[in-house]
Order: sequence, then C-alpha cells, then structure tokens
Amino acid sequence: MTTVPIGRALLSVSDKTGLADLGGRLAKAGVELVSTGGTAAALREAGLAVRDVSDVTGFPEMMDGRVKTLHPLIHGGLLAVRDDPAHAAAMEAHEIGAIDLVVVNLYPFEETVARGADRATVIENIDIGGPSMVRSAAKNHAFVTVVTDPADYDALYEELAANNGATTLAFRKRMAAKAFAATAAYDSMIGQWFAFADQGERFPASVSMTRRLAGPLRYGENPHQQAALYLPAGPHTQGLPQARQVQGKELSYNNYNDAHAALELAAEFRGQEPAVVIVKHANPCGVAQRGSLVEAWQEALDCDSVSAFGGIVATNAPLDGPTAEAICRIFTEVVVAPGADEAALAVFAGKKNLRLLLTEGLPDPRRPGQTLAVIAGGILVQDRDNGAVAEADLRLVTKRAPTDRELKDCLFAWTVARHVKSNAIVYARDGATVGIGAGQMNRRDSSRIAAMKAAEAAQTNGWSEPRTVGSAVASDAFFPFADGLLAAAEAGATAIIQPGGSIRDDEVIAAADEAGLAMVFTGMRHFRH
Repeated sequence: MTTVPIGRALLSVSDKTGLADLGGRLAKAGVELVSTGGTAAALREAGLAVRDVSDVTGFPEMMDGRVKTLHPLIHGGLLAVRDDPAHAAAMEAHEIGAIDLVVVNLYPFEETVARGADRATVIENIDIGGPSMVRSAAKNHAFVTVVTDPADYDALYEELAANNGATTLAFRKRMAAKAFAATAAYDSMIGQWFAFADQGERFPASVSMTRRLAGPLRYGENPHQQAALYLPAGPHTQGLPQARQVQGKELSYNNYNDAHAALELAAEFRGQEPAVVIVKHANPCGVAQRGSLVEAWQEALDCDSVSAFGGIVATNAPLDGPTAEAICRIFTEVVVAPGADEAALAVFAGKKNLRLLLTEGLPDPRRPGQTLAVIAGGILVQDRDNGAVAEADLRLVTKRAPTDRELKDCLFAWTVARHVKSNAIVYARDGATVGIGAGQMNRRDSSRIAAMKAAEAAQTNGWSEPRTVGSAVASDAFFPFADGLLAAAEAGATAIIQPGGSIRDDEVIAAADEAGLAMVFTGMRHFRH
C-alpha cells in the first residue's frame, strides 16, 4: 500500500510541545482523536473532542497509569496487516478499530536522571506502554504512521497536505526508522543507568552507548573522509560542543580534536593564576602561567613560535583586550576561553575567520569517565586518565633535593607532560614550557627534539642561552636508560620528574647524581597514545 489516509490517531505524549496545534489540525481534517491521561486532558483544554483509551478497551487506566494501552484492542489496531484476509477477519470478529497514526513521545527518563531524582522516581519514569506502541506502529509502517518527535510535526502537516490527508510509504518508512532509533536510544539509556549508576559496574557484560547526531562536519582528518559530531545522551560533561561560537567558520574535525586537547590542558589550571595553552596537532607547543593572560600568552608563544602558527589557543580565564590583540598578531585557528570582555570581542571581530568559542566554565580534569578507541573488530574502553600527583606524593631518589623553584617547575612540567603524546618530554622554567618533545619512538629523541626547539627559540628571540638551562624536565614514563636523562642534562636541565619503575632505575639515579641533578619519582605513568 503506497498511501494510507489518516482516519484515526492515537496521541500520548510527555512533551506536549505543539500538541494543541496538532490535535486541532487533525480534528479539522476529520481525524478521530484517541488519547490517554494528561494528553487527553490537554486536548480537551484546547476545546477538542477526544476519546479515551479506556473507552476503546473497556478497561480503566489502573495501577497509577502503569496499565492503559497494553491491550489487544489497541495493539491489534496497530499491528493488523490490513490486506491480509485473516487479519481483517480477526479485526471484525473482535471489533478492533484500525489506528492509522500514532504520535507518542516517552516518559522523560533522561531528564529525570539528569536532575538527580531518587531511585524510585527514576524507575517510575521508565516508559513501558509508549515504547510498545511506538514499536508496534513502526513495525507495521506499511499501514501505520508513527511520529515520536515534535520537531517532525511540521513534516507531518506537509505530508498530509500534499497527499489529501494521507501519508506515503516513503514518509512512513522514514518515521519508522526514527521511531526504532528513539526506542533503542531510550532502552540504551536505561541500560546504562542500571549498569553504571545503579549497579556500579565499570565494564558491564553488555552495554549500548547512546549518541545523538549534532550535525555533519565538512570532512574528517582529510578531505576524502566524511565526518560528523555526535553528542552523548544523558548527563555528561559540558565541553566544546556546548560552547557558544561567537564567530568564525564551522569547526572541522581537526578543530574539534585540537581544541579539545587545548581545553583539557587549560582545565588543569582551573582556579589558578592566568594560564595560556597553545596546541598544534593535538600536542601542546607552549604553556605558561603568569600574573596576566597577556604575559602568559607571550611566554607560551616563546616556547615554539613556529609551531604556534595556525594553532589552537585555550585559556583558563576570560579573555581581555590586550590578550586578544597579542593572539591576533599571528594566524590562529581557534580560541577557547571561559569568557571574553567587550574589548576582546571587538578585537577578535576583526579576524572573521578566527573561531572564538566561549565555554560556561572549564571541565573538571579529575572527573571520572571512560574513553573509547575503535580498532578493527572491536572497541577498547578504559578509565579516563584522571590521576594526579601532589608534592606530598613525590619520592626523592637523588642525593640532591630540588629547590623550591625546581620543585614548582617539576610539577608544572608534569602537568603539561600528561597531555603530550608519548613519548613525552617537557622542559619547564619559571612556570612556562621552554621545550616540548612529543610522539617519538624513544625518549632520548624526545629529549633532544625539545632541547633543539629551545635552542631555536633562543636564537629567534636573541637570548644568550636556551631557557632549558636551569629548567626542570618531566617524562611521562620512566627513563629505560640513562641516555634520555643525560640528553636533558646536556640541555642544561637541573631537575627531573618521572614515574620511576624501570629495572635500570639505579643506573638512571646514579647518572643523575653524577650530573648533579635533583630527581623525584611520581609512581604514576601518563602514556598518551
């Protein structure tokens, strides 16, 4: 059957947006309205004639509304194959009326969980009859139209107007697909809540993760790859997708990835003095803290001004005019900040292609959660790397202890290193990175690359010596040999912070002592692949 006229509609919605208009349009077209509870009351308040489901079934709504639509006279009208003689005979014998349109949206389970309701309330907001009706109607889309989203009411009106009060099979198929996706997402959220929130399982035997399409992206990492952004359903951390984009082109796949890396590192400095993070290809290329954002920007830029070109900038404090002016002196793709004053907005407005994103705040770097990685044939799931160390957690392993300044730089470098791709080496001095080596196959090369970048920065800025002289060095994992540590010493570093745990720790410690270095172990590794 290609087109099906709408003669009878069953309406049962939690979200009553547009309900009165919907009911009015259907009634004007001569459609009989059948409804339940609050939906029926809302339609009557709009002056519409409504037949109660209990009148159809001959049974009252009971058990606090838990039982009302689960009845053969309802589901028979939804599931009957109307051109099947046996089905038609059963409908006639049992006086089952056909239902041509089902408009249902489900109990607000997600919203109930999000507002922190108690367990009994959460359970009560698990819809049973709604999904059953939706699935019945969607299965029988050859004859029944199902609409689960108020955003589709306009499309329904257009469909009915274009087909003299009927719907086409193409429309019914499209709505059925959306309906099954809606019930699948709904059940997935319930399953996730039971597994993670209610039962406290970290890795359930089976779990479905619900994601909603935010929109397509121009392309993926490369132009020949298609890409899209999805948002998690249910309570989740506010991040880049929720930020307000003040100006600039749409964000690309790479923009999102890099800006996320920048925001996550800026979040490490929540509530601290102003900090600026510059990221390129998901790796920090400059990070600094100072008394003002503009000073922090300049120190971060000085670390590697070559890589900063075309980079992503994130701050831990609202942007001001002087900082905006400084940032705009070089080509910058994206700036992310928890706010911006009028002077900053005016400056950025002169750079139409620069994307400016303002967040409500900064995510909690210590928040729990899991990360996913897709591999051929499976998905890897792990806890977020939210581990952290404080000064009290450090273990001195060398003869010389770090000075107060060295210790502060060690902790700063350690904070940055956990956000650098492994193998990661970070040199820091006076609260700013002065050399970063990322993503190398061995730690010695990362040390040398970071030192090389520091030497280039010194030459570019006319400094008498690289800022690695007198710096602290952080390594995201232990030094398996002394060569990486010695490369740092050759660059002028005086203090080392690393996890420890190598079978050659004694050899590395001895090399540090011989070079006069202070070294502390964290006991915690931060690989970032």
